[in-house]
Formats: sequence, C-alpha cells, structure tokens
Amino acid sequence: IYVGRALALPYNEVDRIAKLIPAAPGMTLQKAFQLEPRLSEQQREDPQIKELFEIAFALEGLTRHASTHAAGVVIGDKPIVEYMPLYRGQDGEVVTQYSMKYVEKAGLIKFDFLGLRNLTVINNAVQLIRKNHQVDITIEEIPLDDPDTFALLSRADTTGVFQLESSGMRDILVRLRPENFADIVALVALYRPGPLESGMVENYIQGKHGQIEVTYDLETLKPILAPTYGVILYQEQVMKIASVLANYTLGEADILRRAMGKKIPEVMAQQRDRFLSGAKENKIDLAKANHIFDLMEKFAGYGFNKSHSAAYALIAYQTAYLKAHYPVEFMAALLNSFLNNTDQVVKLINQCREKEIEILPPDVNASSKDFTVIEGKIRFGMGAVKNVGEAAIEVILNTRDDQGKFQSIYEFCRRVDTAKVNRRVLEQLIKCGAFDSIHANRAQVLAALDDALEKAQIVQRDRQSGQMNMFDLLRAQKKMPSPILPQVPDWDNRTTLQFEKEALGFYISGHPLDSYQSQLATLCSADTQRVKEKSEGTEIVLCGMLGVIKEITTKKGDRMAFLSLEDKQGIVEVVAFANVFMQARPLLEGDEPRVVIGKVQHDEKGTKIIADQIITVDDAQIHAVEALRIHLNAESLDSDGLARLRHLLISHSGDCKTFLHLNVKGKAEAVIALNPKLQVNPTPAFFQEMSQHFGANSVEAIHKACTQ
Repeated sequence: IYVGRALALPYNEVDRIAKLIPAAPGMTLQKAFQLEPRLSEQQREDPQIKELFEIAFALEGLTRHASTHAAGVVIGDKPIVEYMPLYRGQDGEVVTQYSMKYVEKAGLIKFDFLGLRNLTVINNAVQLIRKNHQVDITIEEIPLDDPDTFALLSRADTTGVFQLESSGMRDILVRLRPENFADIVALVALYRPGPLESGMVENYIQGKHGQIEVTYDLETLKPILAPTYGVILYQEQVMKIASVLANYTLGEADILRRAMGKKIPEVMAQQRDRFLSGAKENKIDLAKANHIFDLMEKFAGYGFNKSHSAAYALIAYQTAYLKAHYPVEFMAALLNSFLNNTDQVVKLINQCREKEIEILPPDVNASSKDFTVIEGKIRFGMGAVKNVGEAAIEVILNTRDDQGKFQSIYEFCRRVDTAKVNRRVLEQLIKCGAFDSIHANRAQVLAALDDALEKAQIVQRDRQSGQMNMFDLLRAQKKMPSPILPQVPDWDNRTTLQFEKEALGFYISGHPLDSYQSQLATLCSADTQRVKEKSEGTEIVLCGMLGVIKEITTKKGDRMAFLSLEDKQGIVEVVAFANVFMQARPLLEGDEPRVVIGKVQHDEKGTKIIADQIITVDDAQIHAVEALRIHLNAESLDSDGLARLRHLLISHSGDCKTFLHLNVKGKAEAVIALNPKLQVNPTPAFFQEMSQHFGANSVEAIHKACTQ
C-alpha cells in the first residue's frame, strides 16, 4: 500500500491488490505469488502493477526507520563508546546504534524502566479522596478480596482500568467472572495474540467454571498446573515442571525457558535429550516425558512471565478498586492524566455521562488548575482551557484566594493583572462558560469585555503610579454595583457549542449530535471508539463533526485531505483522496454533522478511515432506507385521496421498495406491494408532504440492518 501511494496509484486499486495477499504469519511476497495466481496475472496484464511489485520486492525486509526503545536503559562497567557506536535521538538523548540483542552480545545489560500514567492516576485519586471524604487510603494495603471490585470486573465496567479496557478483554471478563486476584494475573497473561489463537483462553475459562474436566498427564503436574486449570500459562510453570520431572537446577530451567522462547532447533534438541535423561532418572515413562516436553515447547512460546503479570495485575486491581468505591474521584484523576489528549477527554466525559456523573464547566470562582470534585460532581480545571497558560491561572487563583470570589466581569478585570490575564485569555474563559456563575448570558459578558478591560487598565495604571481614585475609595468602603452589561441576546445553542469547542477542544454543555440521536441509531455501524476494534478493511458508516486537519496536493496535481471526525465518543482521522475530497468539499464548510462511509485501516500511528463517500445525514438516511411502508385507513381513503397519493408517489419517483398497508376498520390489514413505477425516493420532502396530507405517522421507513 505504501509503494502504491508513492506511485500515486488509486487507493482502491492498491487496496484490492493488497487484499489478494493472504493474511498469514510469516507471509512474504514470494509466498503470496505461489499461493495466489491472480497476483501473477495482475502483474502480467498491467505495467503499473508490474512496477509496483518490482519496487515492493526490492524494499521487502529492509529496515524502514530507526526507532528508540521506549524504556530500555543500557548499563556498562566502562563508557559505552568502548563497546559500540552511539548517536543522538530526536530529543537529544544518547542512543546505542546496536539493537538490544547485539547490545547483550557486546557484554552490556539492558534494564527496562516503565513509566506508567496509571501510577499518577492512582496517586491523584487518593489525594482527591482524602480531600473530599477525609479518608486516607494506603493503596498498597487495600484488601485483595473486595467483592465490589470483582463485581465491577465481572460486569466489565473497566473504562480507565489498567490493562482491562479493550473490548476483547471486556468480553473475556464477562465470561471468566474473576473471583480472586489470581484470575486477574491470569487474564493479563492470557490476553495476548498467541494464547487467544491457541485456545488457552477457552480452556482456562471452561476449566474454571467446571465445563470441562481438568486432567494431568502425571499426578506430579497437578500442584504446578491446578492454579491455571491444567493450562501451562506462565514461564515459571515451565521451569518448575523441568525442575520436578527432570531434576533441572533453576539456572538450567531458565536456559530451557529462553531456548523454548527463541525456538532454536539445535538448542531444543539438546534440551530434549537433557529433559528425557532427567525424566528417566525419576522413572517417568519416556513416551509421557516426550509428550510433556512437546506441550512445554508448544506453550512456552505463549508463556508469560508471572512476576510481570502479577505486577500489572496489581495496578489493574488497584484502579478497579478505586473506580468501584470512589468513581467520581477516579474519573477526575483520569481526566487530569489526559488533560492534553482531546480524544481521551471526550471518551472519559462520555463515560461520566453514562455513569450519571455530572461534569461542570470551568468556573473562575470554583475551578482549580486541574479537574476537581465538588459535591459529587467533576469540575473542569482552568488548565483544560486553550490559550490559558499557567501564569494566568496562577494570577486568578491567587487573587481569588487573597480577596475572595469575583462578583462581575468588571470587578474581575479590575482585580487581576490584565497583563497576564489578557483579552485572549478572557475571551476563552467566557466562551467555555467560566463566568456563568456570575453572568448567565455569555454574549453579554463578551460584549462588555472591552469596556471592562479599558476601565480596569485605568485603575491599574493609577494604582501603579501610586494614585488613589476617589470612587475606588468609596467602592472599598461600600460595595458599589458594577456597570450594567450591554443588553444583547444570548447565543443560540449551536453558537454556544461552537465556542465551547474552540475554547476547550470539545463540547461540554451538549453536543451537536444530540438532536440526531434517533437517525444515528439506524445509520451508523460504529462509533469512533468501536471503529478501532474493527478488522482491517471493514466497511463502516460513521457520523460526526468533520474538520480539515491538512490539505495537500498529490503528484498528479489533485487536492486531497486528512480530516478529523468527532462524535460523542471521540475523534478519528479520515483520509479523503482526491475524488472523494473534491465531491465532499462544499460539505466541509458548514457546521452540520456529516456521514462518512469508508473502510478501516490500522497502522503504527493508530486507526484511520479511508473515505469512499462523505454525505449529509439526510442523504445517508435515503441511502439507508431499504423499504417504505405507507399506513392508511381504508374507510377514509376516497378517490381524491388515492389520486393525491398517486401524485405524491410519482412526483417523488425512485427505487425504494414501497408497501401500502390498508387498515380495514381496525380488524384487518391488507398489504400491497406497489408497482415498481410507484416506488419512491425517500427524501425528507416526501415524508413532509405525506405528513401534511395523510398524517404524521402515515409513512414508516425500514432501514438496512447495521451492526455496531
């Protein structure tokens, strides 16, 4: 696909060819040509396809780029340059030019230091709990057998729970119904491609619930494998089996574990001889010993380090415990950890609404820098507002702490340092609703802003020059009312939401899609979160607010664009190639939601939608209607009514199947499939005219089935 893009071939053409390549582990182009004859045919018939494969064959297997290990730190007894060459990474860090395998061969050791966002979330949640509930939680001492936590896990309410958030993991949680900490340790080890494909997950779940009989080749294996219901799940189990059955030392068992993981044939042959020799000493039947070694070899490739799994499971349990007992504080801590990630904030706000946790907008009289919890509600932090820097927030908070809450926009501007809290900052605070507790009409506050700043600057200049204004003295002794705000109407809902999006990066008091909920239920086959879990190439229908991220010119001189689509669940990138983009360009200028029909594509940067069509919601509804049912009462339908109906059908002629349902005195119904000449185009105009002439419920649209 990348070569096709570089050659400016149509995406659909390259995508069609790419799908001919079998999706199997270890697949190469050479194997693909042997398995799929159509690839050779395409190459012979089309010179462009021939060039595509010539370049692809030349590039296959080459290193695409140099990357840095996320957490690997190399340690040596001498300066590293005495072992290997170094270079500077993108952020100026010193990096070895050798990969980790060769680093070890050179005699150095690599340690992984993983920085987990979740540790910060846990710490922040504990602080919020202490502040709001006066409860001191020592997270290391929480009970590991808490029923509420396991109930939360069993119903898969795991948004924000470390390691247990994905849809696949939630599915396993519901089926497994974890009852103890060991189950969570096992889950972390099981939810990986190897175990999922091998059937280990099903064996574990069925064994746990007694749906299959758990058996052991030897009774001596039972103490080792009983905790995992007969499944060899952990690397430590492989080592223990070797120790018990074949007298391996711990050092030898570790060598066996590594050999099995790397699957080196010569080493494995040596290890098999060693294992059988030890088993013979213990008078174990050689056929059984061979079979057990085969099982170990098979599962060692999938085996996970139990100590690693247990450490991850502990953090998973701790986050689940906090969510089960203190959901509001936990969600606030999560939001703080994603303060600069709009997609995640949108997802978490949606989760809060589902849980009926109220989200309050930023407020100059109530907000801190971060998200906080006030009376069971989450209050936005001013740090989430765009273009409001830390210096401005510090001035606002210090002024509020020293002199009390603000009473009006005029008083606010007079009290704060307007050099740091400037017009741009104030505009953003007004647009996101941070002055709503003082002035209900945001439009009035914005209209008064220039006058408020002008009056404040005069006062602040006098203050700096050491002059005291007589009116200030009077105001200090007796609270004088601030000037009356200009009489202007408040913004409509659409404008309010647009300004919130501008100030925060997302909507808070509502969403433009709220009024489209009933249509979207029948139109969309996914949302921006579920689409990430769809397989490559799946055709989907999404609806949301579209924005242009970047517009570029292709080598052919055509214009294409990278778009963002935002719905109530989050944001996803949409790629609109030239033909789609040029047709959809007029639709991108409005502020109405749009429907994208396209295919899912996953790469190292995330999930994208390759758009086939971008259309309006009305057009999408027409596209989604499979049939129409016209409901009329037979006794009230005279010749004029029939003539009017025929006229409407002909004037809205189309290809949609149409059925006439005649109700006979409420006792029977006759259904007539109308002649193809009377089939209609189910436009909003048709529905409106039918409602005018025959009543609001006279037409029923039957939509094509869509899968979420």
